[in-house]
Amino acid sequence: MRSMGSFAGRQVPAAVTDAALAVLAAAGCLALPGAVPPSGAIELRPPDQWWLALVLLATLPLAVHRKTPLVSLLVMATAAGMLQGLSYVPRLAGPEGTSIGPTYLAVAAAVFLTAVRRGPRVTTFVGAVFIPLSALTEALLAPAGHRTAALVTDAVLLLAAWSMGRLSRARAAVRDEAMQRAAALEREQAANARAAVMQERARIARELHDIVAHNVSLMVVQTIAADRIQDRSPEKAHELHAAVEQTGRDTVTELRGLLDVLRTDEEAEGGPSKEPPQPTIEALPALVDAVRATGLDTDLQVTGTPVSVPAGCHLTVYRVVQEALTNTVKHAGATRTRVRLVWEDSPGRLHVRVCDDGPADAHTLPTAATADGSGHGLLGMRERIGATGGTLHTGPRPGGGYCVHAVLRLPPSDSTPQHGGTPQHAAHQCSAG
Repeated sequence: MRSMGSFAGRQVPAAVTDAALAVLAAAGCLALPGAVPPSGAIELRPPDQWWLALVLLATLPLAVHRKTPLVSLLVMATAAGMLQGLSYVPRLAGPEGTSIGPTYLAVAAAVFLTAVRRGPRVTTFVGAVFIPLSALTEALLAPAGHRTAALVTDAVLLLAAWSMGRLSRARAAVRDEAMQRAAALEREQAANARAAVMQERARIARELHDIVAHNVSLMVVQTIAADRIQDRSPEKAHELHAAVEQTGRDTVTELRGLLDVLRTDEEAEGGPSKEPPQPTIEALPALVDAVRATGLDTDLQVTGTPVSVPAGCHLTVYRVVQEALTNTVKHAGATRTRVRLVWEDSPGRLHVRVCDDGPADAHTLPTAATADGSGHGLLGMRERIGATGGTLHTGPRPGGGYCVHAVLRLPPSDSTPQHGGTPQHAAHQCSAG
């Protein structure tokens, strides 16, 4: 346990608690000789250097109890027994009655802290071995006729401290478990709420699709009818054109209303989007540097003149390289990997090659996890390339290792060259390689 309580709403560290208890116990023991009234029945030795050393040993180990609880407890109990055996402190039970001084209270505090901070093994040792031995020692040190009283008093004092410590630890465990359950319940409720919102948005999206499809179909029918009667009945054609316009306006109104509902809370408040921008080909050097930092010998080489390509092609190239490097790091081990981007002018193509020198069978698992967590591996790369119309070839190299080779056809040659591969919002898409 890192803290033993709170003060003014703030948790008190265990080190501060232990130091305060040690100082308080030492001050009480040092002041004890002057506080004990002179009596003929109690003959105590005057304080000397041995008394001071034993007092410090019986109290100051509390300051380091959080680090060595059992050792601190044993040192303090031994020093307390010696103080009593050498008649530096009053007996626990004697002719003058029961005397529970600061020395015994310091040992009881150590028992309490040990029961709070240690597990069942140590606390069982303290309860089953240490406390009976301590009570037996007190009985042996007590004067004749008072041994039973000393044994019972010491046993009750230490057992009470031990029980309070175990109870405190149990209550803390119950409190922590309750907090964990409350946090889990809160997360579950938040997840259920998000799922309900997503389900409702999916229903609204389906409604949006039905509304748009119906209204667009109606507009098409009205437009065809207006064209057919344009010459015979211009007034009727004008009415149909007006109906088409009104249908379009109604559709736009429905779209706006439903899209407002489909917006996220952040978008509805006008806040900036937290989604990071999609990576581009320009981000490949940073990706290679990040992979190289993991210990993989990786280099990137770009040949040819980069041209403007759609954003979809940029993302596809980045994800293919990312997935290939991820598979290499996970399955090929410490090897060398070369990333090559080749821009061809005629025919306009972009070749993406990622080859390593590792074992060829390291990449044969189609379910290798992708870098973005989708879990599709090589199959995911093939789907990405296929979605943009490109081609992907993967397989072992003759001399060892594995290669991933993707080919994308570039836009027409009249595109303006973009050195460094900056994406432009082109109207065309990547086509088959």
